[in-house]
Amino acid sequence: MHLTESSDGEMTPTLLAVERASKSFAGVHALIDVSLDLRAGEILALVGENGAGKSTLLKALSGDHQLDQGRILVEGQEVRFGRPSEARESGIRVIAQEPEIVPELTVAENIYLGGLPRSRTRWFARRQLLDQVRRDIADAGFDHVLDPGTLGRRLSAAQRQLVEILRALTSGVKVLAFDEPTSSLSTHETAGLFELIRRLRDQGVGIIYVSHRMPEVFDLADRIAVLRDGARVGVLDAAEATEERVVRMMVGRDLSSLFRRTAPGVAGDVVLELRDVATQDVEGISFDVRAGEVVALAGLVGAGRTELANAISGDVPITHGELRLHGQPQRFRRPEDAISVGIGLAPEERKSGALLMGRSVKDNVSLTSLKRLSRWRFVQPDNERRLVARYVTALNVRTPSIEQPVRNLSGGNQQKVVLARWLATEPRLLILDEPTRGVDVGAKAEIYRIIDELATAGMALLVVSSELPEVLGLADRIVVMKSGRVTGELSREDASEERVMELAMADVPERGSGS
Repeated sequence: MHLTESSDGEMTPTLLAVERASKSFAGVHALIDVSLDLRAGEILALVGENGAGKSTLLKALSGDHQLDQGRILVEGQEVRFGRPSEARESGIRVIAQEPEIVPELTVAENIYLGGLPRSRTRWFARRQLLDQVRRDIADAGFDHVLDPGTLGRRLSAAQRQLVEILRALTSGVKVLAFDEPTSSLSTHETAGLFELIRRLRDQGVGIIYVSHRMPEVFDLADRIAVLRDGARVGVLDAAEATEERVVRMMVGRDLSSLFRRTAPGVAGDVVLELRDVATQDVEGISFDVRAGEVVALAGLVGAGRTELANAISGDVPITHGELRLHGQPQRFRRPEDAISVGIGLAPEERKSGALLMGRSVKDNVSLTSLKRLSRWRFVQPDNERRLVARYVTALNVRTPSIEQPVRNLSGGNQQKVVLARWLATEPRLLILDEPTRGVDVGAKAEIYRIIDELATAGMALLVVSSELPEVLGLADRIVVMKSGRVTGELSREDASEERVMELAMADVPERGSGS
Protein backbone atom coordinates (compact mmCIF):
# COMPACT_ATOMS: atom_id res chain seq x y z
CA MET A 1 0.00 0.00 0.00
CA HIS A 2 1.29 3.48 -0.86
CA LEU A 3 1.78 5.98 1.93
CA THR A 4 1.17 9.73 1.75
CA GLU A 5 2.49 12.34 4.17
CA SER A 6 -0.40 14.22 5.79
CA SER A 7 -0.36 17.86 6.83
CA ASP A 8 0.72 16.91 10.37
CA GLY A 9 3.69 14.91 9.07
CA GLU A 10 2.22 11.45 9.62
CA MET A 11 2.34 8.81 6.89
CA THR A 12 -1.19 7.77 5.90
CA PRO A 13 -2.17 4.89 3.59
CA THR A 14 -3.20 6.02 0.11
CA LEU A 15 -6.43 4.28 -0.83
CA LEU A 16 -6.88 5.81 -4.25
CA ALA A 17 -4.59 7.59 -6.69
CA VAL A 18 -5.40 9.16 -10.04
CA GLU A 19 -2.30 9.81 -12.14
CA ARG A 20 -2.22 12.15 -15.17
CA ALA A 21 -5.83 11.41 -16.13
CA SER A 22 -7.11 12.81 -19.44
CA LYS A 23 -10.47 12.39 -21.18
CA SER A 24 -12.06 14.03 -24.21
CA PHE A 25 -15.52 13.94 -25.78
CA ALA A 26 -15.93 14.89 -29.44
CA GLY A 27 -12.73 16.91 -29.30
CA VAL A 28 -13.69 18.72 -26.08
CA HIS A 29 -11.20 18.16 -23.22
CA ALA A 30 -13.08 17.16 -20.07
CA LEU A 31 -9.98 16.13 -18.07
CA ILE A 32 -6.45 17.33 -18.74
CA ASP A 33 -3.53 15.60 -16.98
CA VAL A 34 -5.29 15.45 -13.58
CA SER A 35 -3.49 13.82 -10.64
CA LEU A 36 -5.07 13.37 -7.20
CA ASP A 37 -4.70 11.07 -4.21
CA LEU A 38 -7.14 10.05 -1.50
CA ARG A 39 -5.94 8.85 1.89
CA ALA A 40 -7.55 6.32 4.21
CA GLY A 41 -9.78 8.04 6.76
CA GLU A 42 -9.88 11.34 4.85
CA ILE A 43 -12.58 13.56 3.37
CA LEU A 44 -11.33 15.12 0.14
CA ALA A 45 -13.65 17.81 -1.23
CA LEU A 46 -13.66 18.14 -5.02
CA VAL A 47 -14.85 21.56 -6.19
CA GLY A 48 -15.06 23.49 -9.41
CA GLU A 49 -17.57 25.10 -11.72
CA ASN A 50 -19.84 22.95 -13.87
CA GLY A 51 -17.69 21.80 -16.76
CA ALA A 52 -14.57 21.73 -14.57
CA GLY A 53 -14.29 17.93 -14.91
CA LYS A 54 -15.65 16.74 -11.56
CA SER A 55 -18.40 14.53 -13.00
CA THR A 56 -16.09 13.10 -15.65
CA LEU A 57 -13.56 12.16 -12.98
CA LEU A 58 -16.25 10.50 -10.86
CA LYS A 59 -17.52 8.57 -13.87
CA ALA A 60 -14.01 7.34 -14.57
CA LEU A 61 -13.77 6.14 -10.96
CA SER A 62 -17.18 4.45 -11.18
CA GLY A 63 -16.38 2.64 -14.44
CA ASP A 64 -18.89 4.60 -16.53
CA HIS A 65 -16.05 6.23 -18.53
CA GLN A 66 -12.63 4.93 -19.49
CA LEU A 67 -9.68 7.33 -19.45
CA ASP A 68 -7.94 8.25 -22.72
CA GLN A 69 -4.67 8.59 -20.83
CA GLY A 70 -3.43 8.13 -17.27
CA ARG A 71 -4.22 5.49 -14.71
CA ILE A 72 -6.15 4.73 -11.49
CA LEU A 73 -4.60 2.88 -8.55
CA VAL A 74 -6.48 1.32 -5.63
CA GLU A 75 -4.24 0.57 -2.62
CA GLY A 76 -1.21 0.84 -4.90
CA GLN A 77 -2.49 -1.56 -7.57
CA GLU A 78 -3.42 -0.27 -11.02
CA VAL A 79 -7.03 -0.99 -11.98
CA ARG A 80 -8.93 -0.67 -15.24
CA PHE A 81 -12.70 -0.55 -15.08
CA GLY A 82 -14.60 -1.63 -18.18
CA ARG A 83 -17.96 -1.33 -16.43
CA PRO A 84 -19.38 -0.07 -13.12
CA SER A 85 -19.56 -3.54 -11.54
CA GLU A 86 -15.74 -3.78 -11.72
CA ALA A 87 -15.36 -0.49 -9.82
CA ARG A 88 -17.78 -1.71 -7.15
CA GLU A 89 -15.83 -4.97 -6.81
CA SER A 90 -12.71 -2.87 -6.14
CA GLY A 91 -14.54 -1.10 -3.30
CA ILE A 92 -15.34 2.17 -5.11
CA ARG A 93 -18.90 3.50 -5.00
CA VAL A 94 -20.15 6.80 -6.38
CA ILE A 95 -23.41 8.21 -5.02
CA ALA A 96 -24.98 9.94 -8.02
CA GLN A 97 -26.81 13.24 -7.65
CA GLU A 98 -29.88 11.70 -9.30
CA PRO A 99 -29.73 8.01 -8.31
CA GLU A 100 -31.45 5.30 -10.32
CA ILE A 101 -34.16 3.57 -8.32
CA VAL A 102 -36.32 0.71 -9.61
CA PRO A 103 -39.84 2.18 -9.24
CA GLU A 104 -41.72 -1.08 -8.62
CA LEU A 105 -39.31 -2.45 -6.01
CA THR A 106 -39.43 -1.55 -2.32
CA VAL A 107 -36.77 0.43 -0.47
CA ALA A 108 -35.43 -2.83 0.98
CA GLU A 109 -35.25 -4.51 -2.43
CA ASN A 110 -33.58 -1.47 -4.00
CA ILE A 111 -30.92 -1.37 -1.30
CA TYR A 112 -30.05 -5.04 -1.74
CA LEU A 113 -30.64 -5.21 -5.48
CA GLY A 114 -28.52 -8.07 -6.82
CA GLY A 115 -27.85 -9.43 -3.35
CA LEU A 116 -31.25 -10.31 -1.91
CA PRO A 117 -31.10 -12.85 0.95
CA ARG A 118 -32.45 -16.34 0.26
CA SER A 119 -34.00 -18.89 2.58
CA ARG A 120 -32.86 -22.51 2.78
CA THR A 121 -35.22 -23.32 -0.07
CA ARG A 122 -33.53 -20.54 -2.08
CA TRP A 123 -36.75 -18.54 -2.18
CA PHE A 124 -36.41 -14.82 -1.56
CA ALA A 125 -36.42 -14.35 2.28
CA ARG A 126 -38.61 -11.27 2.68
CA ARG A 127 -38.72 -11.27 6.49
CA GLN A 128 -34.94 -11.60 6.71
CA LEU A 129 -34.52 -8.76 4.22
CA LEU A 130 -36.87 -6.41 6.07
CA ASP A 131 -35.20 -7.09 9.41
CA GLN A 132 -31.76 -6.48 7.94
CA VAL A 133 -32.77 -3.27 6.16
CA ARG A 134 -34.44 -1.89 9.28
CA ARG A 135 -31.12 -2.36 11.10
CA ASP A 136 -29.19 -0.76 8.22
CA ILE A 137 -31.53 2.24 8.12
CA ALA A 138 -31.38 2.71 11.89
CA ASP A 139 -27.57 2.40 11.96
CA ALA A 140 -27.30 5.09 9.28
CA GLY A 141 -29.71 7.37 11.16
CA PHE A 142 -32.36 7.46 8.42
CA ASP A 143 -35.11 5.53 10.22
CA HIS A 144 -37.26 8.67 10.56
CA VAL A 145 -37.46 9.20 6.78
CA LEU A 146 -37.23 5.74 5.19
CA ASP A 147 -39.64 2.80 5.39
CA PRO A 148 -38.24 -0.48 4.01
CA GLY A 149 -41.60 -1.35 2.47
CA THR A 150 -42.14 1.84 0.46
CA LEU A 151 -42.12 1.41 -3.32
CA GLY A 152 -39.39 3.21 -5.24
CA ARG A 153 -41.89 5.20 -7.30
CA ARG A 154 -43.27 6.77 -4.13
CA LEU A 155 -39.92 8.07 -2.90
CA SER A 156 -39.04 11.75 -2.94
CA ALA A 157 -35.76 12.91 -4.48
CA ALA A 158 -34.25 13.09 -0.99
CA GLN A 159 -35.36 9.55 -0.12
CA ARG A 160 -33.95 8.16 -3.38
CA GLN A 161 -30.62 9.72 -2.46
CA LEU A 162 -30.67 8.02 0.93
CA VAL A 163 -31.46 4.64 -0.64
CA GLU A 164 -28.43 4.99 -2.91
CA ILE A 165 -26.21 5.81 0.08
CA LEU A 166 -27.45 2.75 1.96
CA ARG A 167 -26.90 0.60 -1.13
CA ALA A 168 -23.23 1.61 -1.08
CA LEU A 169 -22.79 1.10 2.65
CA THR A 170 -23.98 -2.51 2.49
CA SER A 171 -21.33 -3.51 -0.09
CA GLY A 172 -18.01 -3.29 1.82
CA VAL A 173 -17.01 0.09 0.41
CA LYS A 174 -13.40 1.41 0.63
CA VAL A 175 -13.79 4.65 -1.35
CA LEU A 176 -17.12 6.46 -1.28
CA ALA A 177 -17.72 9.47 -3.54
CA PHE A 178 -20.70 11.78 -3.05
CA ASP A 179 -21.91 13.97 -5.94
CA GLU A 180 -23.95 16.89 -4.50
CA PRO A 181 -25.54 14.62 -1.87
CA THR A 182 -27.44 17.35 0.01
CA SER A 183 -29.11 19.00 -2.98
CA SER A 184 -32.44 17.36 -2.04
CA LEU A 185 -32.00 16.99 1.73
CA SER A 186 -33.47 19.04 4.55
CA THR A 187 -31.27 20.69 7.17
CA HIS A 188 -31.97 17.84 9.60
CA GLU A 189 -31.24 15.15 6.99
CA THR A 190 -28.04 16.95 5.99
CA ALA A 191 -26.84 16.97 9.60
CA GLY A 192 -27.51 13.23 9.80
CA LEU A 193 -25.61 12.61 6.56
CA PHE A 194 -22.60 14.61 7.79
CA GLU A 195 -22.55 12.58 11.00
CA LEU A 196 -22.57 9.39 8.92
CA ILE A 197 -19.78 10.63 6.63
CA ARG A 198 -17.57 11.50 9.61
CA ARG A 199 -18.25 8.10 11.14
CA LEU A 200 -17.21 6.38 7.89
CA ARG A 201 -14.05 8.51 7.76
CA ASP A 202 -13.20 7.48 11.30
CA GLN A 203 -13.61 3.85 10.24
CA GLY A 204 -10.94 4.34 7.54
CA VAL A 205 -13.15 4.85 4.49
CA GLY A 206 -11.84 7.39 1.98
CA ILE A 207 -14.49 10.00 1.13
CA ILE A 208 -14.62 12.17 -2.00
CA TYR A 209 -17.16 14.94 -1.49
CA VAL A 210 -18.35 16.98 -4.49
CA SER A 211 -20.41 20.05 -3.64
CA HIS A 212 -21.03 23.60 -4.80
CA ARG A 213 -22.01 24.61 -1.26
CA MET A 214 -18.94 26.16 0.29
CA PRO A 215 -20.12 26.00 3.93
CA GLU A 216 -20.52 22.22 3.54
CA VAL A 217 -17.06 21.89 2.02
CA PHE A 218 -15.40 23.73 4.90
CA ASP A 219 -17.54 21.94 7.48
CA LEU A 220 -16.52 18.47 6.27
CA ALA A 221 -13.31 18.46 4.29
CA ASP A 222 -9.78 17.68 5.40
CA ARG A 223 -8.42 18.79 2.03
CA ILE A 224 -9.94 20.63 -0.93
CA ALA A 225 -9.01 19.82 -4.56
CA VAL A 226 -9.94 22.48 -7.12
CA LEU A 227 -10.56 21.77 -10.81
CA ARG A 228 -11.04 24.36 -13.54
CA ASP A 229 -11.62 23.71 -17.25
CA GLY A 230 -10.66 20.05 -16.84
CA ALA A 231 -7.33 20.69 -15.10
CA ARG A 232 -6.24 20.55 -11.47
CA VAL A 233 -5.66 24.07 -10.16
CA GLY A 234 -4.47 23.02 -6.73
CA VAL A 235 -5.10 21.10 -3.50
CA LEU A 236 -5.46 22.98 -0.21
CA ASP A 237 -5.61 21.96 3.44
CA ALA A 238 -9.12 22.96 4.48
CA ALA A 239 -7.90 24.36 7.80
CA GLU A 240 -5.68 26.87 5.98
CA ALA A 241 -8.02 27.75 3.08
CA THR A 242 -10.64 30.48 2.83
CA GLU A 243 -13.86 30.49 0.85
CA GLU A 244 -12.70 33.52 -1.14
CA ARG A 245 -9.49 31.78 -2.15
CA VAL A 246 -11.27 28.58 -3.18
CA VAL A 247 -13.90 30.43 -5.23
CA ARG A 248 -11.17 32.50 -6.93
CA MET A 249 -9.35 29.29 -7.87
CA MET A 250 -12.59 27.77 -9.17
CA VAL A 251 -13.75 30.61 -11.40
CA GLY A 252 -10.55 32.53 -12.08
CA ARG A 253 -12.14 35.73 -10.82
CA ASP A 254 -13.67 37.26 -7.70
CA LEU A 255 -17.36 36.78 -6.97
CA SER A 256 -17.43 39.06 -3.97
CA SER A 257 -21.17 39.57 -4.31
CA LEU A 258 -22.84 36.49 -5.73
CA PHE A 259 -26.28 38.03 -6.04
CA ARG A 260 -28.42 40.86 -4.86
CA ARG A 261 -31.95 41.30 -6.19
CA THR A 262 -32.53 44.54 -8.05
CA ALA A 263 -34.72 46.78 -5.92
CA PRO A 264 -38.20 45.70 -7.07
CA GLY A 265 -40.67 48.25 -8.29
CA VAL A 266 -44.39 48.21 -7.64
CA ALA A 267 -45.76 44.73 -8.37
CA GLY A 268 -48.17 44.60 -11.30
CA ASP A 269 -51.49 42.87 -11.78
CA VAL A 270 -52.22 39.52 -10.19
CA VAL A 271 -51.18 36.78 -12.62
CA LEU A 272 -51.80 33.63 -10.53
CA GLU A 273 -54.48 33.25 -7.87
CA LEU A 274 -54.86 30.13 -5.73
CA ARG A 275 -57.93 29.91 -3.54
CA ASP A 276 -58.27 26.99 -1.10
CA VAL A 277 -56.56 24.65 -3.58
CA ALA A 278 -56.25 20.97 -2.69
CA THR A 279 -54.74 17.92 -4.39
CA GLN A 280 -53.90 14.45 -3.14
CA ASP A 281 -50.80 15.99 -1.50
CA VAL A 282 -51.69 19.56 -0.47
CA GLU A 283 -54.69 21.27 1.10
CA GLY A 284 -56.09 24.74 1.68
CA ILE A 285 -53.49 26.57 -0.42
CA SER A 286 -54.22 30.26 -1.03
CA PHE A 287 -51.82 32.93 -2.29
CA ASP A 288 -51.19 35.21 -5.31
CA VAL A 289 -48.27 35.89 -7.62
CA ARG A 290 -48.13 39.25 -9.37
CA ALA A 291 -46.44 40.44 -12.53
CA GLY A 292 -42.84 41.52 -11.89
CA GLU A 293 -42.70 39.58 -8.63
CA VAL A 294 -40.64 36.62 -7.42
CA VAL A 295 -42.53 34.51 -4.90
CA ALA A 296 -40.56 31.70 -3.25
CA LEU A 297 -42.03 28.49 -1.88
CA ALA A 298 -39.96 27.49 1.15
CA GLY A 299 -40.14 24.52 3.49
CA LEU A 300 -38.44 21.28 4.45
CA VAL A 301 -38.38 18.11 2.36
CA GLY A 302 -41.91 16.69 2.23
CA ALA A 303 -43.59 20.08 2.70
CA GLY A 304 -45.51 19.71 -0.58
CA ARG A 305 -43.81 22.46 -2.57
CA THR A 306 -43.00 20.36 -5.64
CA GLU A 307 -46.43 18.73 -5.50
CA LEU A 308 -48.06 22.17 -5.54
CA ALA A 309 -45.88 23.29 -8.45
CA ASN A 310 -46.90 20.18 -10.38
CA ALA A 311 -50.59 20.94 -9.72
CA ILE A 312 -50.28 24.52 -10.95
CA SER A 313 -48.57 23.29 -14.13
CA GLY A 314 -51.27 20.71 -14.88
CA ASP A 315 -49.29 17.59 -14.04
CA VAL A 316 -51.40 16.75 -10.97
CA PRO A 317 -55.19 17.25 -10.79
CA ILE A 318 -56.63 19.89 -8.47
CA THR A 319 -59.44 18.23 -6.50
CA HIS A 320 -60.78 21.28 -4.69
CA GLY A 321 -60.53 25.06 -4.82
CA GLU A 322 -59.79 27.39 -7.69
CA LEU A 323 -56.80 28.39 -9.81
CA ARG A 324 -57.13 31.65 -11.75
CA LEU A 325 -54.75 33.05 -14.36
CA HIS A 326 -55.22 36.78 -14.99
CA GLY A 327 -58.63 36.49 -13.32
CA GLN A 328 -59.84 33.61 -15.47
CA PRO A 329 -60.65 30.29 -13.76
CA GLN A 330 -58.58 27.41 -15.11
CA ARG A 331 -58.90 23.64 -14.87
CA PHE A 332 -56.03 21.65 -16.36
CA ARG A 333 -56.31 18.00 -17.32
CA ARG A 334 -52.72 17.75 -18.58
CA PRO A 335 -49.56 19.91 -18.73
CA GLU A 336 -50.30 20.92 -22.33
CA ASP A 337 -53.39 22.76 -21.06
CA ALA A 338 -51.25 24.86 -18.70
CA ILE A 339 -48.65 25.54 -21.40
CA SER A 340 -51.35 26.75 -23.78
CA VAL A 341 -52.41 29.51 -21.36
CA GLY A 342 -48.86 30.63 -20.55
CA ILE A 343 -47.61 28.55 -17.60
CA GLY A 344 -44.17 26.98 -17.76
CA LEU A 345 -42.48 24.65 -15.24
CA ALA A 346 -38.75 23.90 -15.04
CA PRO A 347 -38.82 20.79 -12.80
CA GLU A 348 -36.50 19.83 -9.96
CA GLU A 349 -34.93 16.87 -11.75
CA ARG A 350 -33.86 18.27 -15.11
CA LYS A 351 -32.33 15.05 -16.47
CA SER A 352 -35.32 12.79 -15.88
CA GLY A 353 -38.10 15.37 -15.90
CA ALA A 354 -37.13 17.99 -18.45
CA LEU A 355 -34.30 17.16 -20.84
CA LEU A 356 -33.98 14.72 -23.72
CA MET A 357 -30.38 13.90 -22.91
CA GLY A 358 -29.56 12.26 -26.24
CA ARG A 359 -31.04 15.07 -28.34
CA SER A 360 -29.47 18.36 -29.33
CA VAL A 361 -29.65 21.74 -27.65
CA LYS A 362 -31.84 22.84 -30.58
CA ASP A 363 -34.32 20.00 -30.11
CA ASN A 364 -34.56 20.58 -26.37
CA VAL A 365 -35.09 24.34 -26.58
CA SER A 366 -37.69 24.20 -29.35
CA LEU A 367 -39.64 21.26 -27.88
CA THR A 368 -42.53 23.31 -26.45
CA SER A 369 -42.60 25.80 -29.36
CA LEU A 370 -42.92 23.39 -32.29
CA LYS A 371 -46.55 24.25 -33.00
CA ARG A 372 -45.87 27.92 -33.66
CA LEU A 373 -42.68 27.06 -35.54
CA SER A 374 -44.60 24.86 -37.96
CA ARG A 375 -46.38 25.51 -41.21
CA TRP A 376 -48.71 22.89 -42.64
CA ARG A 377 -47.61 20.69 -39.73
CA PHE A 378 -43.97 20.84 -40.79
CA VAL A 379 -41.38 22.58 -38.60
CA GLN A 380 -39.67 25.42 -40.45
CA PRO A 381 -35.92 24.78 -39.85
CA ASP A 382 -34.81 28.39 -40.30
CA ASN A 383 -37.40 29.67 -37.84
CA GLU A 384 -36.43 26.97 -35.34
CA ARG A 385 -32.72 27.79 -35.57
CA ARG A 386 -33.36 31.52 -35.17
CA LEU A 387 -35.57 30.99 -32.12
CA VAL A 388 -33.09 28.64 -30.45
CA ALA A 389 -30.06 30.81 -31.26
CA ARG A 390 -31.84 33.83 -29.77
CA TYR A 391 -32.36 32.23 -26.37
CA VAL A 392 -29.06 30.34 -26.31
CA THR A 393 -27.36 33.71 -26.81
CA ALA A 394 -29.59 35.55 -24.32
CA LEU A 395 -28.92 33.00 -21.58
CA ASN A 396 -25.24 32.57 -22.45
CA VAL A 397 -25.55 28.79 -22.89
CA ARG A 398 -21.99 27.58 -23.40
CA THR A 399 -22.16 25.05 -26.23
CA PRO A 400 -20.06 24.54 -29.38
CA SER A 401 -23.28 24.67 -31.43
CA ILE A 402 -27.02 24.27 -31.06
CA GLU A 403 -26.61 20.80 -32.59
CA GLN A 404 -24.53 19.64 -29.59
CA PRO A 405 -26.18 16.80 -27.60
CA VAL A 406 -27.40 18.26 -24.34
CA ARG A 407 -25.83 15.40 -22.36
CA ASN A 408 -22.41 16.85 -23.25
CA LEU A 409 -23.15 20.16 -21.50
CA SER A 410 -22.34 20.98 -17.89
CA GLY A 411 -25.13 20.95 -15.31
CA GLY A 412 -25.40 24.73 -15.26
CA ASN A 413 -25.72 24.92 -19.03
CA GLN A 414 -28.26 22.10 -19.06
CA GLN A 415 -30.33 24.12 -16.62
CA LYS A 416 -30.09 27.16 -18.88
CA VAL A 417 -31.32 25.02 -21.78
CA VAL A 418 -34.42 24.19 -19.69
CA LEU A 419 -34.92 27.90 -18.98
CA ALA A 420 -34.46 28.74 -22.66
CA ARG A 421 -37.18 26.23 -23.60
CA TRP A 422 -39.73 27.92 -21.38
CA LEU A 423 -38.71 31.48 -22.17
CA ALA A 424 -39.19 30.65 -25.85
CA THR A 425 -42.89 30.06 -25.09
CA GLU A 426 -43.14 33.62 -23.67
CA PRO A 427 -44.92 32.44 -20.49
CA ARG A 428 -47.04 34.61 -18.25
CA LEU A 429 -46.04 32.57 -15.20
CA LEU A 430 -42.73 30.70 -14.90
CA ILE A 431 -42.33 28.11 -12.13
CA LEU A 432 -38.74 27.15 -11.25
CA ASP A 433 -38.34 24.12 -8.99
CA GLU A 434 -34.84 24.11 -7.40
CA PRO A 435 -33.38 26.16 -10.30
CA THR A 436 -29.79 26.00 -9.04
CA ARG A 437 -29.71 22.43 -7.78
CA GLY A 438 -26.27 20.96 -8.56
CA VAL A 439 -25.10 24.21 -10.18
CA ASP A 440 -21.75 25.88 -9.44
CA VAL A 441 -21.34 29.37 -8.01
CA GLY A 442 -20.63 31.00 -11.36
CA ALA A 443 -23.67 29.45 -13.04
CA LYS A 444 -25.76 30.29 -9.97
CA ALA A 445 -24.89 33.94 -10.36
CA GLU A 446 -25.97 33.80 -14.01
CA ILE A 447 -29.27 32.07 -13.20
CA TYR A 448 -29.98 34.60 -10.46
CA ARG A 449 -29.30 37.38 -12.95
CA ILE A 450 -31.72 35.80 -15.42
CA ILE A 451 -34.46 35.50 -12.78
CA ASP A 452 -33.92 39.10 -11.73
CA GLU A 453 -34.08 40.37 -15.32
CA LEU A 454 -37.26 38.39 -16.02
CA ALA A 455 -38.98 39.85 -12.95
CA THR A 456 -37.78 43.34 -13.82
CA ALA A 457 -39.27 42.87 -17.30
CA GLY A 458 -42.65 42.07 -15.73
CA MET A 459 -42.80 38.26 -15.64
CA ALA A 460 -44.43 36.51 -12.68
CA LEU A 461 -42.11 33.90 -11.12
CA LEU A 462 -42.76 31.18 -8.56
CA VAL A 463 -39.51 29.65 -7.26
CA VAL A 464 -39.19 26.49 -5.17
CA SER A 465 -35.89 26.37 -3.29
CA SER A 466 -34.43 24.47 -0.34
CA GLU A 467 -31.53 26.92 0.07
CA LEU A 468 -32.49 29.62 2.55
CA PRO A 469 -29.84 32.15 1.37
CA GLU A 470 -31.22 31.71 -2.15
CA VAL A 471 -34.81 32.19 -0.97
CA LEU A 472 -33.91 35.31 0.99
CA GLY A 473 -31.85 36.74 -1.86
CA LEU A 474 -34.33 36.10 -4.67
CA ALA A 475 -37.80 36.50 -3.24
CA ASP A 476 -40.03 39.53 -2.95
CA ARG A 477 -42.37 37.36 -0.87
CA ILE A 478 -41.90 33.95 0.74
CA VAL A 479 -44.72 31.42 1.17
CA VAL A 480 -43.71 28.75 3.71
CA MET A 481 -45.22 25.25 3.65
CA LYS A 482 -45.24 22.22 5.90
CA SER A 483 -47.05 18.89 5.45
CA GLY A 484 -48.99 20.10 2.42
CA ARG A 485 -50.25 23.33 3.99
CA VAL A 486 -49.19 26.97 4.04
CA THR A 487 -47.92 27.94 7.49
CA GLY A 488 -47.20 31.58 6.76
CA GLU A 489 -46.19 34.28 4.32
CA LEU A 490 -43.31 36.74 4.74
CA SER A 491 -42.36 39.92 2.93
CA ARG A 492 -38.73 40.52 1.96
CA GLU A 493 -38.44 43.03 4.78
CA ASP A 494 -39.79 40.64 7.43
CA ALA A 495 -37.98 37.50 6.30
CA SER A 496 -34.97 35.94 8.00
CA GLU A 497 -33.56 32.42 8.13
CA GLU A 498 -34.85 32.03 11.68
CA ARG A 499 -38.38 33.21 10.80
CA VAL A 500 -38.59 30.94 7.73
CA MET A 501 -37.44 27.93 9.77
CA GLU A 502 -39.96 28.68 12.52
CA LEU A 503 -42.77 28.56 9.96
CA ALA A 504 -41.28 25.50 8.21
CA MET A 505 -41.39 23.59 11.52
CA ALA A 506 -44.69 25.00 12.83
CA ASP A 507 -47.47 22.71 14.00
CA VAL A 508 -50.20 22.21 11.39
CA PRO A 509 -53.55 20.42 11.66
CA GLU A 510 -53.76 16.99 10.11
CA ARG A 511 -55.00 17.03 6.53
CA GLY A 512 -58.70 16.52 6.22
CA SER A 513 -59.38 17.68 9.78
CA GLY A 514 -61.36 20.65 8.49
CA SER A 515 -59.54 23.06 10.81
